Amino acid sequence: MIYRLPIVRPTAFASPDMPDLRGQQAVRIAAICEITRDGRRVERAYDASCDANLSTRLPALCGLSLERPKIMGILNVTPDSFSDGGRFQDFNSACAQARQIVDDGADILDIGGESTRPGAQEVPIDDEIARTAPLIRALRADGLRVPISIDTRKSRVAVAALEAGADLVNDVSALTWDRDMGRVVAEAGVPLCLMHAQGTPQTMQKDPQYNDVALDVHDWLEQSIARAEAAGIARSKLIVDPGIGFGKTLEHNLALLQSLALLHQTGCAILLGASRKRLIGTLSGVEQASERTAGSVAVALFGAGQGAQILRVHDVAQTRQALAVWQALHGSLIEVQA
Repeated sequence: MIYRLPIVRPTAFASPDMPDLRGQQAVRIAAICEITRDGRRVERAYDASCDANLSTRLPALCGLSLERPKIMGILNVTPDSFSDGGRFQDFNSACAQARQIVDDGADILDIGGESTRPGAQEVPIDDEIARTAPLIRALRADGLRVPISIDTRKSRVAVAALEAGADLVNDVSALTWDRDMGRVVAEAGVPLCLMHAQGTPQTMQKDPQYNDVALDVHDWLEQSIARAEAAGIARSKLIVDPGIGFGKTLEHNLALLQSLALLHQTGCAILLGASRKRLIGTLSGVEQASERTAGSVAVALFGAGQGAQILRVHDVAQTRQALAVWQALHGSLIEVQA
């Protein structure tokens, strides 16, 4: 198999004949790098006869155009999340934080009631529902209109969240944990995010191994897409996430980030969730997760430069500000003046 990695260039510095990357305004395809399992890498020009899918515009997601990167704000209503565990476990605090995330500029609100950090223990289904569904219902009753994502690997939790007003399911197990999840999502007709992980939260950081991490993750996600399609979910409603930090070493994470554009050939939107994660602390020497904002923004902008359509972050206001400047610098002058 030949894998196609788009080599991207900011629109501001691209020639007019370079096509937009998946219809995005700020990044274009300068060339294609063909990669094979034997280590061969050959750079060639973009060829519309075989590369058109890399320039095809993605449909809107939950009513949101993907011509520019969208920000997914994280709200963990758990006692043990790696970055903000316990801060928003109280119902009133969670409601207030949800509104703050939206006020800060989030396009999507991602609510999770179970931590899946390395070493985390499974949360009983009823407890996870109690943490998430009433919160979503209250936010909708209070007039919150942005799309809400439920971050769960359990179908019953997804059902409760969707009934309460959620619009999207973010499954960190990519349909491998709960065999009913695919059916639930298909029947609801909502988008689904499929994330790569090697192992479970209890085992994933115990010596993860890959032949070629970028190609292995790509192939694993393609298999996940096939499972989703078999369950009745259209590829146009699927999002893929390489799962930074989920069964990966620092070297694995860096390789995935540097080859993130490889996932465009799946035909799905790409979600990047690296906010405040261990790799940022390791690279910067910052131990406290909540103090990794600058590094998190740097990774988010790098992901945007590779064409990631959704950036999942803790620090929404800072990412929004940085992304606005990045968009102006990368886009055409006409777009900035408009």
